[in-house]
Amino acid sequence: MHCHATRLLALMIVVLSTGSLSAADWTQFRGKGGLGISEETGLPTSWSSSENIDWKVEMPGPGASGPITLGDRVFITCYTGYGLEPAQGEQAGLVRHLLCLNRKNGETIWHKTFQPKLPEHKYQGEGSYHGYAASTPTTDGKRLYVFFGKSGLFCFDLNGEQLWQSSVGDGTNRWGSGSSPLLYKNLVIVNASVESGSLVALDKMTGQEVWRAKGIGSAWNTPLLVPGKSRTELVVSIANHVVSLDPDTGEEHWRAEGVHRYVCPSVVFHDDVVYAIGGGHTSLAVRTGGTGDVSKSHGVWRLKKGANVSSPIYYKGHLYWTRDGSTVCCQNPKTGEMVYEERLRPGAGRIWSSPVLADSKLYYVSQHKGTFVVAAQPKFKLLAHNTFEEDDSRTNASPAVSNGQLLLRTDRFLYCIGKK
Repeated sequence: MHCHATRLLALMIVVLSTGSLSAADWTQFRGKGGLGISEETGLPTSWSSSENIDWKVEMPGPGASGPITLGDRVFITCYTGYGLEPAQGEQAGLVRHLLCLNRKNGETIWHKTFQPKLPEHKYQGEGSYHGYAASTPTTDGKRLYVFFGKSGLFCFDLNGEQLWQSSVGDGTNRWGSGSSPLLYKNLVIVNASVESGSLVALDKMTGQEVWRAKGIGSAWNTPLLVPGKSRTELVVSIANHVVSLDPDTGEEHWRAEGVHRYVCPSVVFHDDVVYAIGGGHTSLAVRTGGTGDVSKSHGVWRLKKGANVSSPIYYKGHLYWTRDGSTVCCQNPKTGEMVYEERLRPGAGRIWSSPVLADSKLYYVSQHKGTFVVAAQPKFKLLAHNTFEEDDSRTNASPAVSNGQLLLRTDRFLYCIGKK
């Protein structure tokens, strides 16, 4: 009996060390379900360059991608060699980076570099908002999936060995490529609006294309899986429409009137209602479960207020998002009525990363003005404004929440922020 227990313990250790998923892992863009919410508590409210920093590590270069965590590892992407200064350098110097770091101290476990497929979009400073490493990786606990626009979707094992690479299109856009891969059953799904005007589903084991849904225009957001009573829907917000597809086949379930402009924010849902914002001046709600054009039959409400880039969060009967960077909003999801619109003080400048919510706190990360921590309640309350005095580089990435800590990357560093 003792020997059997010993062998069982040894097997459990092997399984855990090779990347099984746990509740503390943050394995995709916006965390579990892509909703930007963590159930963890005890997270820090305040920090600085010297306060509540468990570790920080300098990145090889910038990136708008967020970190993900899996057990004792952190995965993150960067780029170097081009796209650092407007009208400088040659695209031939562009290099992509994929790093695996020790979750406990930030030390590098392995570091992969690879060349892009050229030509890429021309870097013109703030007109090229996403740079060349904007997609947050994802993992199923055994493999790692990384998207680099026209260079394709890559699959690695957890030791950094490339298993396959697949193209989803050769298109580029002056704003770059911004969506992140999504896992569903045996598929990895990518919004390749920029690259081919499509949603593309690949076999996650082989990289072979399983289905392709066309007509995905001007969308930089990551699709969302919405579970329902009779089916799971794959919902994405594109120019002019919110669209629901069958994630197994790519066939369209329904579409509703959406944002009449390009769309960066990802949708969120609660129960059977999907909420979409975008274009800087639109927010809307639509019920799932329909067929065909459901704009009238399933449209719940529509308001001429919304966010341009940052995604919303649904939490305890309210929607939270940021408009025009410095204004944070709370909205009634049943009616669309605004509960509050408050301008952050001191000014937040642009906020293009999507917020996360944990420990009843909303974390809004500004490009250049630090992180604003706001109480997740329908009455506005600013809890803290945190900056890194020794790091004034840009931040376009959303944080990850893991093991009671925040992992926050700027264009210079990755910080592990925790209470001390």
